Amino acid sequence: MAAPRSTLTALARSTALAGLSLLGLAAGLAMLTAVLLTFLIGLVIVFPPAVRLARAVTRRQRVLAARWSGIAIDEPYRPEPPPPVPQADGWYRDGRTLYRKPTIPAFNKRWNWMTKDPATWRDLAFLLSAPAAGGFVVAAPLLAVAYGVAWAAGGNAAMGVVWILLAMIAAPWYAPWAVRLHGQFAAALLGPTEKARLAQRVSRLDAARTEAVDSQAAELRRIERDLHDGAQARLVAIGMTIGAAEQLLESDPQAARALLGKAREASATALQEIRRLVRGIHPPVLAERGLGDAVRALALDSPLRVRVTVDLPERASAPLESAAYFAVSELLANAARHGDATEAWVDLSTQGPALRVTVTDDGHGGADPERGTGLRGIERRLGAFDGVLAVNSPVGGPTTAVIELPRAFRQRPAPTTPWRLLGRLCWVLWPIPLFPQGLVAMVFKLVGSPVKSWFLALHVPEPFQWPVIVGMIALGGGLLAIALASTVRNRETENGACV
Repeated sequence: MAAPRSTLTALARSTALAGLSLLGLAAGLAMLTAVLLTFLIGLVIVFPPAVRLARAVTRRQRVLAARWSGIAIDEPYRPEPPPPVPQADGWYRDGRTLYRKPTIPAFNKRWNWMTKDPATWRDLAFLLSAPAAGGFVVAAPLLAVAYGVAWAAGGNAAMGVVWILLAMIAAPWYAPWAVRLHGQFAAALLGPTEKARLAQRVSRLDAARTEAVDSQAAELRRIERDLHDGAQARLVAIGMTIGAAEQLLESDPQAARALLGKAREASATALQEIRRLVRGIHPPVLAERGLGDAVRALALDSPLRVRVTVDLPERASAPLESAAYFAVSELLANAARHGDATEAWVDLSTQGPALRVTVTDDGHGGADPERGTGLRGIERRLGAFDGVLAVNSPVGGPTTAVIELPRAFRQRPAPTTPWRLLGRLCWVLWPIPLFPQGLVAMVFKLVGSPVKSWFLALHVPEPFQWPVIVGMIALGGGLLAIALASTVRNRETENGACV
Protein backbone atom coordinates (compact mmCIF):
# COMPACT_ATOMS: atom_id res chain seq x y z
CA MET A 1 0.00 0.00 0.00
CA ALA A 2 2.92 2.29 0.72
CA ALA A 3 4.40 1.92 -2.78
CA PRO A 4 1.27 3.10 -4.68
CA ARG A 5 0.89 5.96 -2.23
CA SER A 6 4.49 7.08 -2.73
CA THR A 7 4.05 6.82 -6.49
CA LEU A 8 0.90 8.93 -6.40
CA THR A 9 2.67 11.44 -4.18
CA ALA A 10 5.59 11.64 -6.62
CA LEU A 11 3.18 12.04 -9.56
CA ALA A 12 1.32 14.81 -7.74
CA ARG A 13 4.61 16.56 -7.07
CA SER A 14 5.63 16.09 -10.71
CA THR A 15 2.38 17.73 -11.80
CA ALA A 16 2.95 20.65 -9.43
CA LEU A 17 6.55 21.09 -10.59
CA ALA A 18 5.50 20.96 -14.26
CA GLY A 19 2.84 23.60 -13.61
CA LEU A 20 5.34 25.70 -11.67
CA SER A 21 7.79 25.44 -14.57
CA LEU A 22 5.13 26.86 -16.91
CA LEU A 23 4.46 29.64 -14.41
CA GLY A 24 8.20 30.21 -14.25
CA LEU A 25 8.33 30.43 -18.05
CA ALA A 26 5.68 33.16 -17.94
CA ALA A 27 7.67 35.00 -15.25
CA GLY A 28 10.84 34.54 -17.30
CA LEU A 29 9.20 35.96 -20.42
CA ALA A 30 7.92 38.89 -18.37
CA MET A 31 11.42 39.52 -17.06
CA LEU A 32 12.90 39.16 -20.55
CA THR A 33 10.40 41.73 -21.81
CA ALA A 34 11.35 44.03 -18.94
CA VAL A 35 15.03 43.61 -19.81
CA LEU A 36 14.39 44.58 -23.44
CA LEU A 37 12.26 47.57 -22.43
CA THR A 38 14.90 48.65 -19.93
CA PHE A 39 18.07 48.35 -21.98
CA LEU A 40 16.62 49.19 -25.40
CA ILE A 41 14.09 51.90 -24.59
CA GLY A 42 15.26 53.04 -21.17
CA LEU A 43 12.06 52.17 -19.29
CA VAL A 44 13.94 51.37 -16.08
CA ILE A 45 10.91 51.37 -13.78
CA VAL A 46 9.72 47.99 -15.12
CA PHE A 47 12.92 46.14 -14.25
CA PRO A 48 12.72 45.98 -10.42
CA PRO A 49 9.13 44.59 -10.35
CA ALA A 50 10.08 41.96 -12.93
CA VAL A 51 13.11 40.94 -10.85
CA ARG A 52 10.97 40.71 -7.71
CA LEU A 53 8.48 38.50 -9.59
CA ALA A 54 11.27 36.23 -10.86
CA ARG A 55 12.78 35.96 -7.39
CA ALA A 56 9.41 35.11 -5.87
CA VAL A 57 8.98 32.21 -8.33
CA THR A 58 12.54 30.93 -7.91
CA ARG A 59 12.23 31.25 -4.13
CA ARG A 60 9.23 28.93 -4.33
CA GLN A 61 11.33 26.52 -6.40
CA ARG A 62 13.97 26.48 -3.65
CA VAL A 63 11.34 25.79 -1.00
CA LEU A 64 9.85 22.89 -2.97
CA ALA A 65 13.30 21.47 -3.75
CA ALA A 66 14.12 21.43 -0.02
CA ARG A 67 10.73 20.00 0.93
CA TRP A 68 10.29 17.36 -1.77
CA SER A 69 13.83 16.51 -2.87
CA GLY A 70 15.66 17.02 0.41
CA ILE A 71 18.09 19.41 -1.29
CA ALA A 72 18.48 22.66 0.65
CA ILE A 73 19.26 25.61 -1.63
CA ASP A 74 20.58 28.75 0.01
CA GLU A 75 19.60 32.21 -1.17
CA PRO A 76 22.16 33.17 -3.87
CA TYR A 77 21.60 36.91 -3.85
CA ARG A 78 24.18 39.38 -2.70
CA PRO A 79 23.42 41.33 0.50
CA GLU A 80 20.83 44.04 0.02
CA PRO A 81 22.37 47.53 0.04
CA PRO A 82 21.75 49.68 3.12
CA PRO A 83 19.55 52.78 2.79
CA PRO A 84 21.30 56.04 1.85
CA VAL A 85 22.77 58.01 4.73
CA PRO A 86 22.52 61.82 4.62
CA GLN A 87 25.61 63.97 4.90
CA ALA A 88 26.15 66.49 7.66
CA ASP A 89 24.32 69.14 5.62
CA GLY A 90 21.27 66.85 5.10
CA TRP A 91 21.92 66.17 1.39
CA TYR A 92 22.32 62.67 -0.10
CA ARG A 93 25.32 61.98 -2.31
CA ASP A 94 25.21 59.52 -5.21
CA GLY A 95 28.47 59.63 -7.09
CA ARG A 96 29.10 63.27 -7.92
CA THR A 97 25.45 64.31 -7.61
CA LEU A 98 23.68 65.62 -4.51
CA TYR A 99 19.99 65.01 -3.83
CA ARG A 100 17.65 66.57 -1.34
CA LYS A 101 15.65 63.33 -0.87
CA PRO A 102 16.93 59.73 -0.69
CA THR A 103 14.54 58.39 -3.39
CA ILE A 104 16.92 58.47 -6.37
CA PRO A 105 20.07 57.35 -4.47
CA ALA A 106 18.09 54.45 -2.99
CA PHE A 107 16.76 53.48 -6.44
CA ASN A 108 20.26 53.63 -7.93
CA LYS A 109 21.62 51.42 -5.17
CA ARG A 110 18.92 48.85 -5.68
CA TRP A 111 19.33 49.07 -9.46
CA ASN A 112 23.05 48.32 -9.22
CA TRP A 113 22.34 45.58 -6.69
CA MET A 114 19.91 43.82 -9.05
CA THR A 115 21.71 44.29 -12.37
CA LYS A 116 25.22 43.46 -11.12
CA ASP A 117 24.16 40.38 -9.18
CA PRO A 118 24.80 37.23 -11.29
CA ALA A 119 21.94 35.49 -9.47
CA THR A 120 19.47 37.80 -11.25
CA TRP A 121 20.52 36.48 -14.66
CA ARG A 122 20.81 32.91 -13.40
CA ASP A 123 17.18 33.18 -12.29
CA LEU A 124 16.24 34.32 -15.80
CA ALA A 125 18.14 31.41 -17.36
CA PHE A 126 16.44 28.94 -15.03
CA LEU A 127 12.94 30.28 -15.69
CA LEU A 128 13.40 30.18 -19.46
CA SER A 129 14.95 26.70 -19.48
CA ALA A 130 12.82 25.08 -16.74
CA PRO A 131 10.04 23.79 -19.06
CA ALA A 132 12.51 21.98 -21.31
CA ALA A 133 15.06 20.87 -18.70
CA GLY A 134 12.63 20.39 -15.82
CA GLY A 135 9.00 20.39 -16.89
CA PHE A 136 9.23 17.77 -19.63
CA VAL A 137 11.44 15.57 -17.45
CA VAL A 138 9.19 15.43 -14.39
CA ALA A 139 5.96 15.34 -16.42
CA ALA A 140 7.01 12.54 -18.79
CA PRO A 141 4.61 9.90 -17.29
CA LEU A 142 1.73 12.38 -17.33
CA LEU A 143 2.51 13.37 -20.91
CA ALA A 144 2.57 9.70 -21.89
CA VAL A 145 -0.84 9.15 -20.30
CA ALA A 146 -2.24 12.26 -21.99
CA TYR A 147 -0.85 11.06 -25.32
CA GLY A 148 -2.44 7.64 -24.81
CA VAL A 149 -5.79 9.22 -23.96
CA ALA A 150 -5.54 11.32 -27.11
CA TRP A 151 -4.95 8.17 -29.21
CA ALA A 152 -7.87 6.41 -27.55
CA ALA A 153 -10.13 9.39 -28.14
CA GLY A 154 -9.02 9.42 -31.77
CA GLY A 155 -10.21 5.88 -32.27
CA ASN A 156 -6.98 3.92 -31.83
CA ALA A 157 -7.63 2.35 -28.42
CA ALA A 158 -4.79 -0.19 -28.71
CA MET A 159 -2.16 2.52 -29.17
CA GLY A 160 -3.68 4.48 -26.30
CA VAL A 161 -3.57 1.46 -23.97
CA VAL A 162 0.08 0.83 -24.89
CA TRP A 163 1.12 4.36 -23.94
CA ILE A 164 -0.90 4.33 -20.71
CA LEU A 165 0.57 0.96 -19.69
CA LEU A 166 4.10 2.19 -20.41
CA ALA A 167 3.48 5.22 -18.20
CA MET A 168 2.05 3.08 -15.39
CA ILE A 169 4.97 0.63 -15.52
CA ALA A 170 7.64 3.34 -15.52
CA ALA A 171 5.99 5.73 -13.04
CA PRO A 172 6.91 3.93 -9.75
CA TRP A 173 10.66 4.30 -10.28
CA TYR A 174 10.72 7.24 -12.69
CA ALA A 175 8.55 9.75 -10.82
CA PRO A 176 10.57 9.88 -7.53
CA TRP A 177 13.83 9.98 -9.49
CA ALA A 178 12.56 12.82 -11.68
CA VAL A 179 11.46 14.86 -8.66
CA ARG A 180 14.90 14.57 -7.08
CA LEU A 181 16.59 15.28 -10.41
CA HIS A 182 14.49 18.43 -10.72
CA GLY A 183 15.68 19.48 -7.25
CA GLN A 184 19.31 18.99 -8.26
CA PHE A 185 18.71 20.94 -11.46
CA ALA A 186 17.25 23.78 -9.40
CA ALA A 187 20.19 23.62 -6.99
CA ALA A 188 22.66 23.93 -9.87
CA LEU A 189 21.09 27.09 -11.31
CA LEU A 190 19.39 28.63 -8.29
CA GLY A 191 22.07 27.99 -5.69
CA PRO A 192 24.70 30.58 -4.80
CA THR A 193 27.90 30.73 -6.81
CA GLU A 194 31.29 30.91 -5.15
CA LYS A 195 31.37 34.70 -5.62
CA ALA A 196 27.91 35.03 -4.07
CA ARG A 197 28.95 32.83 -1.15
CA LEU A 198 32.06 34.95 -0.74
CA ALA A 199 30.05 38.20 -0.79
CA GLN A 200 27.59 36.83 1.77
CA ARG A 201 30.40 35.58 3.94
CA VAL A 202 32.22 38.91 3.77
CA SER A 203 29.02 40.66 4.85
CA ARG A 204 28.54 38.24 7.75
CA LEU A 205 32.17 38.44 8.78
CA ASP A 206 32.09 42.22 8.67
CA ALA A 207 29.15 42.25 11.08
CA ALA A 208 30.81 39.55 13.18
CA ARG A 209 34.06 41.51 13.25
CA THR A 210 32.25 44.58 14.57
CA GLU A 211 30.52 42.52 17.24
CA ALA A 212 33.75 40.69 18.10
CA VAL A 213 35.63 43.97 18.54
CA ASP A 214 32.90 45.26 20.86
CA SER A 215 32.84 41.94 22.72
CA GLN A 216 36.63 41.92 23.13
CA ALA A 217 36.57 45.49 24.40
CA ALA A 218 33.90 44.55 26.96
CA GLU A 219 35.89 41.44 27.94
CA LEU A 220 39.04 43.52 28.40
CA ARG A 221 37.17 45.96 30.61
CA ARG A 222 35.82 43.04 32.67
CA ILE A 223 39.31 41.59 33.12
CA GLU A 224 40.70 44.99 34.13
CA ARG A 225 37.82 45.46 36.58
CA ASP A 226 38.29 42.00 38.08
CA LEU A 227 42.02 42.56 38.46
CA HIS A 228 41.57 46.03 39.93
CA ASP A 229 38.73 45.19 42.31
CA GLY A 230 39.81 41.63 43.15
CA ALA A 231 43.36 40.36 42.92
CA GLN A 232 45.02 43.80 42.83
CA ALA A 233 43.13 44.98 45.92
CA ARG A 234 44.04 41.78 47.78
CA LEU A 235 47.69 42.10 46.81
CA VAL A 236 47.75 45.69 48.08
CA ALA A 237 46.13 44.53 51.32
CA ILE A 238 48.70 41.75 51.63
CA GLY A 239 51.52 44.26 51.24
CA MET A 240 50.03 46.51 53.90
CA THR A 241 49.51 43.54 56.25
CA ILE A 242 53.09 42.39 55.80
CA GLY A 243 54.30 45.96 56.42
CA ALA A 244 52.31 46.12 59.65
CA ALA A 245 53.72 42.72 60.69
CA GLU A 246 57.27 44.00 60.11
CA GLN A 247 56.60 46.93 62.44
CA LEU A 248 55.20 44.61 65.15
CA LEU A 249 57.85 41.94 64.76
CA GLU A 250 60.06 43.31 67.58
CA SER A 251 57.43 44.75 69.91
CA ASP A 252 54.61 42.17 69.57
CA PRO A 253 55.66 38.91 67.85
CA GLN A 254 52.29 37.28 68.49
CA ALA A 255 50.41 40.05 66.68
CA ALA A 256 52.96 39.97 63.85
CA ARG A 257 52.49 36.20 63.51
CA ALA A 258 48.71 36.67 63.35
CA LEU A 259 49.06 39.32 60.65
CA LEU A 260 51.35 37.05 58.62
CA GLY A 261 48.74 34.26 58.89
CA LYS A 262 46.10 36.62 57.51
CA ALA A 263 48.47 37.65 54.72
CA ARG A 264 49.01 33.97 53.81
CA GLU A 265 45.24 33.36 53.65
CA ALA A 266 44.73 36.49 51.55
CA SER A 267 47.51 35.41 49.19
CA ALA A 268 45.81 32.01 48.72
CA THR A 269 42.49 33.74 48.00
CA ALA A 270 44.17 36.11 45.52
CA LEU A 271 45.85 33.14 43.81
CA GLN A 272 42.47 31.39 43.44
CA GLU A 273 40.95 34.52 41.91
CA ILE A 274 43.83 34.85 39.46
CA ARG A 275 43.45 31.17 38.49
CA ARG A 276 39.72 31.63 37.91
CA LEU A 277 40.47 34.68 35.81
CA VAL A 278 43.07 32.77 33.76
CA ARG A 279 40.65 29.87 33.24
CA GLY A 280 38.08 32.40 32.04
CA ILE A 281 40.53 33.72 29.45
CA HIS A 282 41.82 30.34 28.18
CA PRO A 283 41.63 27.16 30.29
CA PRO A 284 45.00 25.36 30.56
CA VAL A 285 43.35 21.96 30.03
CA LEU A 286 41.99 23.20 26.69
CA ALA A 287 45.45 24.19 25.50
CA GLU A 288 47.12 21.01 26.78
CA ARG A 289 44.58 18.24 26.09
CA GLY A 290 42.11 19.56 23.54
CA LEU A 291 38.41 20.27 23.33
CA GLY A 292 37.13 16.83 24.34
CA ASP A 293 38.99 16.66 27.66
CA ALA A 294 38.30 20.34 28.35
CA VAL A 295 34.54 19.75 27.99
CA ARG A 296 34.82 16.67 30.24
CA ALA A 297 36.54 18.82 32.87
CA LEU A 298 33.84 21.42 32.43
CA ALA A 299 31.21 18.72 32.99
CA LEU A 300 32.85 17.72 36.30
CA ASP A 301 32.66 21.32 37.55
CA SER A 302 29.03 21.77 36.46
CA PRO A 303 26.23 21.45 39.04
CA LEU A 304 24.38 19.30 36.48
CA ARG A 305 24.87 15.61 35.76
CA VAL A 306 26.55 15.96 32.38
CA ARG A 307 27.30 13.11 29.99
CA VAL A 308 29.89 13.88 27.33
CA THR A 309 30.36 11.99 24.06
CA VAL A 310 33.41 12.83 21.93
CA ASP A 311 34.04 11.60 18.38
CA LEU A 312 36.64 13.91 16.84
CA PRO A 313 39.27 12.74 14.33
CA GLU A 314 41.81 15.40 15.29
CA ARG A 315 42.22 18.70 17.07
CA ALA A 316 40.85 21.86 15.53
CA SER A 317 42.61 25.23 15.67
CA ALA A 318 43.06 26.80 19.11
CA PRO A 319 40.75 29.82 18.51
CA LEU A 320 38.00 27.56 17.19
CA GLU A 321 38.32 25.16 20.13
CA SER A 322 38.16 28.11 22.49
CA ALA A 323 34.96 29.38 20.87
CA ALA A 324 33.34 25.93 21.10
CA TYR A 325 34.47 25.49 24.72
CA PHE A 326 33.04 28.78 25.94
CA ALA A 327 29.83 28.17 23.99
CA VAL A 328 29.36 24.83 25.79
CA SER A 329 30.20 26.51 29.10
CA GLU A 330 27.58 29.20 28.53
CA LEU A 331 24.93 26.68 27.47
CA LEU A 332 25.50 24.54 30.56
CA ALA A 333 25.41 27.62 32.78
CA ASN A 334 22.14 28.75 31.19
CA ALA A 335 20.64 25.28 31.65
CA ALA A 336 21.47 25.32 35.35
CA ARG A 337 20.70 28.98 36.04
CA HIS A 338 17.63 29.63 33.89
CA GLY A 339 16.32 26.23 32.80
CA ASP A 340 16.26 24.49 36.22
CA ALA A 341 17.81 21.46 34.55
CA THR A 342 19.25 18.49 36.42
CA GLU A 343 20.86 16.58 33.55
CA ALA A 344 22.59 17.53 30.32
CA TRP A 345 24.13 15.71 27.38
CA VAL A 346 27.02 17.08 25.30
CA ASP A 347 27.99 15.48 21.98
CA LEU A 348 31.10 16.54 20.05
CA SER A 349 31.24 15.12 16.52
CA THR A 350 32.01 16.00 12.93
CA GLN A 351 29.76 16.73 9.96
CA GLY A 352 32.14 16.47 7.04
CA PRO A 353 34.84 19.07 7.68
CA ALA A 354 32.62 20.90 10.21
CA LEU A 355 32.66 20.58 13.99
CA ARG A 356 29.19 19.93 15.42
CA VAL A 357 28.42 20.38 19.11
CA THR A 358 25.01 19.32 20.47
CA VAL A 359 23.98 20.28 24.00
CA THR A 360 20.69 18.93 25.38
CA ASP A 361 19.23 19.48 28.84
CA ASP A 362 16.06 18.40 30.64
CA GLY A 363 15.08 21.90 31.78
CA HIS A 364 11.74 23.65 31.34
CA GLY A 365 12.72 25.18 27.97
CA GLY A 366 11.63 28.53 26.64
CA ALA A 367 15.14 29.67 25.64
CA ASP A 368 15.12 32.30 22.90
CA PRO A 369 18.27 33.85 21.34
CA GLU A 370 16.32 37.05 20.70
CA ARG A 371 15.74 37.52 24.44
CA GLY A 372 18.81 35.93 25.97
CA THR A 373 22.00 37.96 26.11
CA GLY A 374 23.98 34.77 26.80
CA LEU A 375 22.79 33.12 23.58
CA ARG A 376 23.45 36.32 21.67
CA GLY A 377 26.98 36.30 23.06
CA ILE A 378 27.46 32.74 21.81
CA GLU A 379 26.24 33.78 18.35
CA ARG A 380 28.69 36.70 18.33
CA ARG A 381 31.57 34.47 19.34
CA LEU A 382 30.69 31.84 16.71
CA GLY A 383 30.07 34.47 14.03
CA ALA A 384 33.79 35.27 13.94
CA PHE A 385 34.34 31.71 12.61
CA ASP A 386 31.30 31.70 10.30
CA GLY A 387 29.60 29.35 12.77
CA VAL A 388 25.89 29.05 13.51
CA LEU A 389 23.80 28.31 16.59
CA ALA A 390 20.39 26.61 16.30
CA VAL A 391 18.22 26.37 19.40
CA ASN A 392 15.10 24.22 19.79
CA SER A 393 13.55 24.98 23.17
CA PRO A 394 9.78 24.47 23.40
CA VAL A 395 8.04 25.54 26.57
CA GLY A 396 8.24 22.61 28.98
CA GLY A 397 11.52 21.40 27.50
CA PRO A 398 13.77 19.79 26.62
CA THR A 399 16.22 22.31 25.17
CA THR A 400 18.58 21.31 22.37
CA ALA A 401 21.27 23.65 21.07
CA VAL A 402 23.33 22.70 18.01
CA ILE A 403 26.55 24.53 17.19
CA GLU A 404 28.21 24.04 13.81
CA LEU A 405 31.61 25.46 12.96
CA PRO A 406 32.51 24.92 9.27
CA ARG A 407 36.00 24.16 7.99
CA ALA A 408 37.18 22.98 11.39
CA PHE A 409 39.13 20.05 9.97
CA ARG A 410 41.23 19.47 6.90
CA GLN A 411 39.67 18.41 3.63
CA ARG A 412 40.90 15.95 1.07
CA PRO A 413 40.12 16.26 -2.64
CA ALA A 414 37.25 14.13 -3.83
CA PRO A 415 38.28 11.21 -6.09
CA THR A 416 37.06 10.84 -9.63
CA THR A 417 33.84 8.82 -9.52
CA PRO A 418 31.59 7.29 -12.20
CA TRP A 419 29.02 9.97 -11.35
CA ARG A 420 31.58 12.68 -12.18
CA LEU A 421 32.43 10.99 -15.50
CA LEU A 422 28.72 10.65 -16.32
CA GLY A 423 28.23 14.34 -15.65
CA ARG A 424 31.05 15.28 -18.02
CA LEU A 425 29.55 13.07 -20.73
CA CYS A 426 26.11 14.65 -20.26
CA TRP A 427 27.62 18.13 -20.52
CA VAL A 428 28.89 17.19 -23.98
CA LEU A 429 25.75 15.39 -25.27
CA TRP A 430 22.73 17.35 -23.97
CA PRO A 431 22.50 19.96 -26.80
CA ILE A 432 22.18 17.28 -29.53
CA PRO A 433 18.77 15.80 -28.60
CA LEU A 434 17.40 19.02 -27.14
CA PHE A 435 17.95 21.43 -30.00
CA PRO A 436 18.34 19.83 -33.46
CA GLN A 437 16.47 16.59 -32.76
CA GLY A 438 13.92 18.14 -30.41
CA LEU A 439 13.08 21.84 -30.68
CA VAL A 440 14.09 22.31 -34.33
CA ALA A 441 12.27 19.14 -35.39
CA MET A 442 9.21 20.39 -33.50
CA VAL A 443 9.27 23.62 -35.51
CA PHE A 444 9.54 21.66 -38.77
CA LYS A 445 6.62 19.48 -37.67
CA LEU A 446 4.44 22.46 -36.73
CA VAL A 447 4.99 24.32 -40.00
CA GLY A 448 4.48 21.14 -42.02
CA SER A 449 7.80 21.37 -43.83
CA PRO A 450 8.37 18.56 -46.36
CA VAL A 451 12.10 18.64 -45.63
CA LYS A 452 13.00 15.78 -43.28
CA SER A 453 16.77 16.25 -43.43
CA TRP A 454 18.50 14.27 -40.67
CA PHE A 455 15.77 14.78 -38.05
CA LEU A 456 15.01 11.34 -36.64
CA ALA A 457 11.44 12.17 -35.56
CA LEU A 458 10.39 13.09 -39.11
CA HIS A 459 11.53 9.73 -40.51
CA VAL A 460 9.47 7.52 -38.17
CA PRO A 461 5.79 6.67 -38.84
CA GLU A 462 3.25 9.43 -38.17
CA PRO A 463 1.87 8.02 -34.87
CA PHE A 464 5.34 8.08 -33.34
CA GLN A 465 6.60 11.46 -34.56
CA TRP A 466 5.33 13.60 -31.71
CA PRO A 467 6.37 11.07 -29.03
CA VAL A 468 9.87 11.00 -30.52
CA ILE A 469 10.03 14.81 -30.60
CA VAL A 470 8.84 15.10 -27.00
CA GLY A 471 11.15 12.26 -26.03
CA MET A 472 14.14 14.01 -27.61
CA ILE A 473 13.33 17.23 -25.76
CA ALA A 474 12.93 15.28 -22.54
CA LEU A 475 16.17 13.39 -23.22
CA GLY A 476 18.11 16.59 -23.85
CA GLY A 477 16.58 18.25 -20.82
CA GLY A 478 17.28 15.14 -18.75
CA LEU A 479 20.92 15.06 -19.83
CA LEU A 480 21.23 18.75 -18.94
CA ALA A 481 19.58 18.13 -15.59
CA ILE A 482 21.90 15.16 -14.92
CA ALA A 483 24.92 17.29 -15.84
CA LEU A 484 23.83 20.04 -13.48
CA ALA A 485 22.93 17.47 -10.81
CA SER A 486 26.40 15.94 -11.10
CA THR A 487 27.85 19.40 -10.49
CA VAL A 488 25.76 19.75 -7.34
CA ARG A 489 26.62 16.22 -6.19
CA ASN A 490 30.33 16.76 -6.75
CA ARG A 491 30.16 20.04 -4.86
CA GLU A 492 28.43 18.31 -1.93
CA THR A 493 31.04 15.53 -2.03
CA GLU A 494 33.90 18.02 -1.97
CA ASN A 495 32.32 19.95 0.90
CA GLY A 496 31.73 16.77 2.85
CA ALA A 497 35.15 15.20 2.39
CA CYS A 498 37.64 15.38 5.22
CA VAL A 499 40.56 13.47 6.62
